[in-house]
Amino acid sequence: MRFGSAVAWSAAGADAGSFANPSYAALLELDCNVIVPENELKWEAIRPSATSFDFSRADAMLAYADSKRIAMRAHTLLWYVQERFPAWLRNHAFGSNPRASAEALVIDHVRTVTRRYSGRIASWDVINEAVNNNSGQLRRNALSDAVGNDTSLLDLAFRTARAELPTAELVYNDFMDWGGGSAHREGVLNLLRGFRDRNVPVDTLGIQSHLGFHSSAPAAEIVAARTPVMRAFLDQVVGLGYKFSITELDVSDRDRIGSIAQRDADVATLTRGWLDLLLSYPQIRDVLVWGMSDRYSWLQGFAPRADGSPVRPLPYDRDFLPKPMRQVIIDSFTTTAARPA
Repeated sequence: MRFGSAVAWSAAGADAGSFANPSYAALLELDCNVIVPENELKWEAIRPSATSFDFSRADAMLAYADSKRIAMRAHTLLWYVQERFPAWLRNHAFGSNPRASAEALVIDHVRTVTRRYSGRIASWDVINEAVNNNSGQLRRNALSDAVGNDTSLLDLAFRTARAELPTAELVYNDFMDWGGGSAHREGVLNLLRGFRDRNVPVDTLGIQSHLGFHSSAPAAEIVAARTPVMRAFLDQVVGLGYKFSITELDVSDRDRIGSIAQRDADVATLTRGWLDLLLSYPQIRDVLVWGMSDRYSWLQGFAPRADGSPVRPLPYDRDFLPKPMRQVIIDSFTTTAARPA
């Protein structure tokens, strides 16, 4: 199995969650054998226009990973959320044959990115978040509208990726956690069934695992109450023939009260319950957190605490000191049956 983290790009020596920050790089090099760019391979970062690409930051991240003998995953060839498209794509003129134009854009993008990193990156998030987490239906966006809001572009992206990456792991990645609704879980299952029925080359479900408490109950009670629902979902995923990975783990304590020590203990309990469940399946190999230090978590700005204190969702605190969450990750790995090579 592999443990890893998302990493952001920054200028040399910058105070950021980047390998350019020596304090942060030390955490990566101590704990991780795989990293994933947080944003640097998304369309917004690498495709400033329909006819141009900029790989400078992604190239620097892969060079760092290679220099430390750390693997790098690719995230993501197509994030299927309209708000996450670059501005030019949100307003793109698809012309008199919008389907052909949309297909050409997707093929060009997938081929260009995969050919650049073929042989150097072995695991790819091909599609990210295609299912609306409220309705369970396929998301609408400029690209989907161009093809009549069917799954054809998703299929095309995977088939194009497989043609370029015959031995790589191809992943469908989505926002899965204990707090998600049944409509979203069923929507993801329907998408996975469709991929299988159409012989679309999808290997793995990426389970993002942005966890929260969504209840004032004791953390152990939350784990006990929610485990059966998630296990039933995972049983269906593996029954369809898929592997799965934890691709973006963090545990927000935004809604927890008490001392820092109590909040950290609650986060550790939720983390251990989640890992004990998912790691009980032999189909999982990768566990990646969405950052190593609370200082740089995306949740600080996206979902802050009402009391103004920093959220504490990651294995290390703001001062790069290990927290109970890190130890339960170690314990979960230690007690998990070895996977065959």
